[in-house]
Parts: sequence; C-alpha cells; structure tokens
Amino acid sequence: MSDTHAQSVAFVRETEIPPSPPPVAQAGAVKWVRENLFSGVFNTVLTLIALYVVARLAIAVFPWFYNGVWEAESIRDCRDQLDGATGACFAVLVDRWDHLLFGFKYPQDGYWRILLAFVLLMAAAAPALFQKLPRKMLLFTALYPFLAYWLIWGGSLWMPVTLLALVIATGLVFQLVARQISVDMRKIVSGVIGVICGVGLTYLLFIGAQELVFIAGSVGTEGIVSSVAYGLFWLMAIFTFALCVPMGIFVGYAIFNSYEDGGLVSVVTALLFIYVALTYLLGPIWMALNGVFPIELQEVASRDMGGFMLNMILGTVCVSLSIPLGILLALGRQSSMPLIKGVCVVFIEFIRGVPLITLLFVANVMLAYFLPPESNFDLILRVIIMITMFSAAYIAEVIRGGLAALPKGQYEAADSLGLDYTQATRLIILPQALKISIPGIVNVAVGLFKDTTLVSIISMFDLVGMIRGPIQNSTEWISVYWEVYGFGALLFFVVCYSISQYSQWLERQLNTSHR
Repeated sequence: MSDTHAQSVAFVRETEIPPSPPPVAQAGAVKWVRENLFSGVFNTVLTLIALYVVARLAIAVFPWFYNGVWEAESIRDCRDQLDGATGACFAVLVDRWDHLLFGFKYPQDGYWRILLAFVLLMAAAAPALFQKLPRKMLLFTALYPFLAYWLIWGGSLWMPVTLLALVIATGLVFQLVARQISVDMRKIVSGVIGVICGVGLTYLLFIGAQELVFIAGSVGTEGIVSSVAYGLFWLMAIFTFALCVPMGIFVGYAIFNSYEDGGLVSVVTALLFIYVALTYLLGPIWMALNGVFPIELQEVASRDMGGFMLNMILGTVCVSLSIPLGILLALGRQSSMPLIKGVCVVFIEFIRGVPLITLLFVANVMLAYFLPPESNFDLILRVIIMITMFSAAYIAEVIRGGLAALPKGQYEAADSLGLDYTQATRLIILPQALKISIPGIVNVAVGLFKDTTLVSIISMFDLVGMIRGPIQNSTEWISVYWEVYGFGALLFFVVCYSISQYSQWLERQLNTSHR
C-alpha cells in the first residue's frame, strides 16, 4: 500500500536542468564562418577567390622569408650565401638596426635614455587614456615632458626644472589675476597690460610692414609676375602701415574692457609673464643652479636625432599640441567676436589650403629670413611648430563638426543652469563634441604620424631618411629595398593600428546612448 502510494506522487525537480550546448553549426567559429564568409552564393565566390589569391601570395612570399639571410656583411655576401635562390637579406636589419631606430649620430651609450623615455611615455599616457586609473597619476603625466626632454636631449637637469617652475608660476599668475585680486586692482592691471599689448602690437605691425616693403624691393619689377608681386606686397605694406595704430588701440581697449570677468586680461597677462620669464629668467636661473649643484647628461644636438625615434618624437609632440590648439581654433571660429573669428577662419583656411611639404620648406629655409641674423632657432622646433599648425587646422574642422552636431537644446540647458561660457563649454559642450569627433581626430592623428616621414625631404634623417640616405647610399647595402622598407612599414603599422584600436575601444566605452 505504501509502495503504491509512493509511486503515485508526482516528481518535482528542485533545480533547473543545465542548458544543452547549441548545435555545432550555430556557435563558435563555424557560425562565424557561415555568417561572414559563406552566407550566400556571391559571398562564397568572393571568399574562394580571396583564399586563392592569399594562397598564391603566401606560396610566392614564403621562400623569400624562409631562405632569408640574417648574418652577412654586405648585400654581395647575402647573394653569395643564397647562391641564386630566392631569399631576403635580413642581415641589413641586424647590421643597421641602431641606425633605423636611433639614427647614425646619436651616441650609442645614450640609447638607454631613448628607451627609458618611451617606456615612461607609456606610463605617462596611461592615466590620460584610461579613466579607471587613479587621477593622481596625472601628476606624472604633467611632469613627463620635462623629464623626457632631459633624457633625450641631455644637458643640465636644472634647465627643464626651471622651465617647469616658470610654467607653474605662469599658472599662479593666471589664477591671481582671474580670481584672487579685486575688481578695482584688476582694472589697473588691465589698463597696464592693455597699454603694453597695444604698443607692442603696433610696433610688430610696423616692423612687419617694413619687412613687406623690403620683400617688395627684393622681388623687383622685371617681368609681369615680378610686377604683380611687387604691387601686392606694396598694397599689403600700406594696409599694414595704416592698420598698426588702430589695431593696437583696439586690442588695448579690448583687454582693458575685460577687467570685470577677468578672462582675456588673465590670459594675456599669463602669456606676457611666460614670455618675459623665458626670455630673461630661464637662462640665468638654471645656469646658476647648475653651477652650484650640477646634474648633467651628455648633451645631444637636434641635428643628431634620427631614425624611427625622430618620427615618434614629432608624432607624439605634434599630436599632443595640435589637439588643444585645434579645440581653441574650433571654439574661436564659432565665437561671436569678429576679430577672434576672423583670425581663426583665416588661419584654418590658409593652413588647410597649403601642402604640408610647403610648410616644411618654409620652416627649413624661409623662416630664417624673418629672424634676426644672430638667432639660432632649432630646426626640430621649427618643424614641430609647422606640423602642429597643419594638424591643428584639420582637427579644428573635425571638432567644429562635432560642435555643429550637438542639438541647440544642449546650449539652452547650460544657460538654464546658470553656467557661464567657460563652464558650459568645459562641462557640457566639449565632452559631447569630442566624443562625436573621436573618429575624425584619430584619422588626423594617424595621418599626421605617417606624414612625419616628409621631414626626410628637408634633409632630416628620420626612418625614411635613414633608408634613402646613409643605408642605401652605402656600398654594403646599396640595392636593399624590400627588407628595410618592409621593416619601416611594420613599425608604422604597429603604432597606427594601436591608435586605431584604442580609438574603437574608447568609442565603445563612451557609447552611453543605450542607457
């Protein structure tokens, strides 16, 4: 009886049945292959053709890699070892790796300085690229440029330390004028700074007009082209002569008129302070400190920089500088002040209408004609300025597109919260515009990094310059092409692909539209 009753009670499972695995054709690699490579007749045909082409290329290229020679003293030695067989001469990479990476003039006992600088670059860039890292690490990010300069260029440690101190002092001056002093005191400062800037701008425009007259005389009047150029330079000179005094008065009054909010006068005061500090204080201070307690590394001139190291220096510095400059230009182009908007529009359109190679030639050749005879303007600094200007103009247009994509309600929401222009731009407008502009900014950054190879045209021995110059012109490796250019392409691909992958990861992290 009890057995019969026990068998009549229904069984109730207390745990879930574990899910069965999906069919093999509906999961994993098989599913991906079916959906992406063989999803239809057309895709199947294209996949088979692509596999055939890849197989043929692999079969053709494999002997070149497999038979590669890694130990040889010259291209002739490589050919003797190959004995007519197909194979690469990778011995050039073994023999000239230091030239490809660091140039042929950088001291060999200083390679550790370059490697350490770029290892520290990863640590300095990490807190700026990844939000989850502690914000305190940004302090090292701010200190890194001064440390990297000392490691790469050498010299006295006190020079970048003094420069850092002057930059900090400039920030304190800005904060003092903008927020700390009273409005009455700021009015006095605005008047003094306005007079200095007005007189200074008048003097600069007057000197510029004289330079235009000198250029017009140098062009001459022989021929139609020379006559037209002569007339244009004279017209620009007359316009500049007529504009110098009114422009000085206008700028001086604009600075004086900004004493209430403290915006413009704070920026101009800080710029004047850093100019005076760099011109008259930097040299005496660091030389005095170095005389008391010298800390030095072997100094390396900029003309001794070369190889892929030079491309990395130009790419890192120019991208880091062009993004904030591009943001300022984009905001300036949307400004309601005609002077600021006009200057930004002229700058952006002029730079975007001139090839980069032209700007590099200007930096290398023509810029010296506009400097005092005794001046020694470092070539790398000139190139950095030109590449940064070129990249900033394109980034400005990318960011302007991001600003234009924002709905008008975002600006109205900022106004309804009682935020001023600076607060609204920093907290509401720019974060959204920059998120929209990430693909365009990365595209410009990747293009800029690749365009650093153009400096080989002006006799700077970057990676391409080293290949075209000292390596291929040497008697040992005179006809080596694929190996060295392939190595250079691999280095650029690694860097550019890493930048692209980071940008895609950042877009996914900032994609909050689904929440």
